[in-house]
Order: sequence, then structure tokens, then C-alpha cells
Amino acid sequence: MPRRTIRARDERGSTLVEMLIALVVLAIGVLALARAFPAGSQSQLQDRLTTTASYYAQQELEDLVPKSWNDPSIADGRHPSGTATESLGSGKWQRYYTVATMASPLDGVKKVTVTVAWTYYGNRSVNAVTYKRR
Repeated sequence: MPRRTIRARDERGSTLVEMLIALVVLAIGVLALARAFPAGSQSQLQDRLTTTASYYAQQELEDLVPKSWNDPSIADGRHPSGTATESLGSGKWQRYYTVATMASPLDGVKKVTVTVAWTYYGNRSVNAVTYKRR
């Protein structure tokens, strides 16, 4: 009796189909990952802007702290007065500060709040606060 050999089916085309499916899945993954980069870059830029604003606020506080209690630059109110602001850097930054004498029993203490605002990627601001005693 002759022996029968069982041949495997010809599967040359299936590897090509598998490769195409793998490429489609990989392309979808790469596109999804590529969409995450702009969001990360924008977040990094916002963090950098916030850090710069904090630096500008801290810089102003350091200028105000050594001044005497009666110095006109730390009189109660907004400095510069009204709605004016101090432009910083390339004009993207605005800085102002407010001084308020605390109510009794803390009437020997002034609260100094420095605000730095910017409009790049929306209206944002940073506040830094310190207290000055008589």
C-alpha cells in the first residue's frame, strides 16, 4: 500500500496579511503617541512661563522687604496706582503689587502681594505674598 503524505497548505500569503495588520496596528499606536507630544510641549511651556512669573514676583518682593515702614513705595494701596502695570521682558509680563496694613491686633504688620500676569496661552497670573512688620 502506498503511503500518503499530508502536505501543509500553502501559507505564503498569510504572512503578508499578518504583516499588513501589524503595520496598521503599529501606525495607529504611533499616531496616538504623536498626538501626545504637542500637549506635553504646551504643558512644559506653561510651566516655564509660571516659573518666570514666580521669578519676577520674587524679585519685586526682595526689592520691597528691606524698605522702611514709612517708605512711600510700601504705602497702603496698589503700586503703580490705578490699572497701570509695570511691563517686564518683552512686554508679555505685567507686574503690580498691593500693600495693606492688617487689622488690629496685627496693625503693626503690612501684607504685600505681588502679582505678575501674562496673556500668552490665555490669561494667567502668579501671586507672591509677604508680611512686613513695623
